[in-house]
Amino acid sequence: MVTPVFSEARPPAPGDIRLILLSGMSGGGKTVVLRALEDLGFYCVDNLPAGLLPDLVATVDTEDSASAIRQIAVGIDVRNRNDELQRMPSVLSALAARGVHLHLVFLDCRDDVLIKRFSETRRRHPLSVPGRSLAEAIAEERIRLKPLASLAERVIDSSDLNVHQLRRLVATGYAARSDGFTLMFESFAFKRGLPLDADFVFDARCLPNPHWQPTLRPLSGRDSPVRDYLDQQPEVQQYFADTARWLDNWLPQFQKDDRSYLTVSIGCTGGRHRSVYLVEKLAAHYRAHYSNVVSFHREIE
Repeated sequence: MVTPVFSEARPPAPGDIRLILLSGMSGGGKTVVLRALEDLGFYCVDNLPAGLLPDLVATVDTEDSASAIRQIAVGIDVRNRNDELQRMPSVLSALAARGVHLHLVFLDCRDDVLIKRFSETRRRHPLSVPGRSLAEAIAEERIRLKPLASLAERVIDSSDLNVHQLRRLVATGYAARSDGFTLMFESFAFKRGLPLDADFVFDARCLPNPHWQPTLRPLSGRDSPVRDYLDQQPEVQQYFADTARWLDNWLPQFQKDDRSYLTVSIGCTGGRHRSVYLVEKLAAHYRAHYSNVVSFHREIE
């Protein structure tokens, strides 16, 4: 077996290709992590056949992006054929030899938690076949992924992490490697308590509530009908403008204070409509000014 020489230890230079290879147990949170990396500016591909990794890197390498770090995150898991997984070490070794900054992350999780997650979501395990129990499918998956797990530079155990905590772990860990300052916006419901890690908390409960519109109640602030409704409310637009104006004045001061990340939390009654809408709107606004902006929705993710 050829062990890749990973190059993440040296900071990537402008123009370098940085590849995070994400693997791990089904139900461990790979989709959540890929979404968090996408928010940080990575080009994300899930379930890529292992043999196509060199082609993907070659495509990125031909693009004219000498002024920026080219960042890719690829999810590779047990859905790959077993022979593809077995040849991953040699594929990674070849990529490292051509100067790609490789970082392999493995998402692990206790078996009992995985069984509970699959049972709650009623998802089918990718290795489930007639006559094979869920526990047996998980055991088989561990065997097949062992070559990748043994190469991982970082193992994240998601057993005791919720979606929100997992995304935050990724955001704070990988944004720090790329640009230093991360601005995080999160929505929440006041009835479920304040986020413990919030630097600033804004209360949107005074705004018109889509919850009282029967057609909007089942939706969230991410959905077009809710956005259209709130776009038309003058109070909501004034609230957004005032909040953005305040942040415009004070965010640079926190950057000067060498903060690596700052969290702005916006709450409403249920954490589904007004706060979600404002978080998405603020995140979109500040992505034009900051390279690392991440959004979280505590009650709907």
